[in-house]
Amino acid sequence: MAVAVTRLPPSDPVLQFTVFIPNRLGRLHEVTRRLFERSVHILALTVLDTTDSTILRIIVDDPDLARGLLQEHGFAFTETAVVVVEIAGERQLQDVLAALVEAELNIHYTYPFLNRPAGKSALVINVEHPEVAVESLRRHQFAVLYQGDVSR
Repeated sequence: MAVAVTRLPPSDPVLQFTVFIPNRLGRLHEVTRRLFERSVHILALTVLDTTDSTILRIIVDDPDLARGLLQEHGFAFTETAVVVVEIAGERQLQDVLAALVEAELNIHYTYPFLNRPAGKSALVINVEHPEVAVESLRRHQFAVLYQGDVSR
């Protein structure tokens, strides 16, 4: 008789690196090149350009290696746990947002994944009280992803 094994979701939230770089030609390329050269894959990315600096937010498949590379090359950065949810189409985006409104949560920012295995879309959400957001999204039957789901 076969026994079904239920895999519990990894408990570590997805880790976002916020890298602060001077707003100068080639600096964004330098950061991404350093990661690429060591086979750290950027899964999601957003860039905020200001007059003097650029804020690069990235999700990678190997946070430990990325952290070491950023430190090794002197890039200023912070790490933040974010909520990542799978979405399938425009209507589901509205339902995700409705679930967060229902939980009375403010969204600070959001951006999409560049690509994911099996072609599923995913959305990175920085929100106040991430644990409440996860609870609300799960209650509405959304797949919340963890670092183990997006890492190698």
